[in-house]
Amino acid sequence: MSVRILALVGSLRAGSHNRQLAEAAGKLAPAGAEVEIFEGLAEVPFYNEDIDVEGGVPAAAARLREAAQAADAFLILSPEYNGTMPAVLKNAIDWLSRPFGAGAFGGKPVAVIGTAFGQYGGVWAQDDTRKAVGIAGGKVIEDLKLSIPGSVTRFAETHPVDDSEVAAQLTEVVARLHGHAGEIAAA
Repeated sequence: MSVRILALVGSLRAGSHNRQLAEAAGKLAPAGAEVEIFEGLAEVPFYNEDIDVEGGVPAAAARLREAAQAADAFLILSPEYNGTMPAVLKNAIDWLSRPFGAGAFGGKPVAVIGTAFGQYGGVWAQDDTRKAVGIAGGKVIEDLKLSIPGSVTRFAETHPVDDSEVAAQLTEVVARLHGHAGEIAAA
């Protein structure tokens, strides 16, 4: 059985280390798992119930919802901005939480990981992301964590996939997420 994992990257920067981490997850995914990085979070307008109406949902938000509905699991990668998750990531979670009670997360497994420059690797942001996704309906795998500190220096000249410690940890994260998605699909 093939498992589709949708990666949502909270950094829009072209050289984002969290994006590189998502790319590495795709390369390290086990057989039967496909990691797709969602492109276009920057185009999704801020959530507003006035524009979230049947036949009027903005195209970028509709694409996000379609990709999320088609996913079996989610890998969310969050840097830390001012002690919390980036607005673009919170906005994506808000769009995916609707319609109320029938959002795209719908009990699907979610892993939240990331890297940041600080000494804790974005732990606060990732904790806030787990909280928001859980409230939005995702089945957050609480013990599946990876927070990599010192991203600016650690990944200055090394892609995360080429860092043996990170690659081993990331391989485990994706394999366990894949396993959780397979269990839910088989139930």
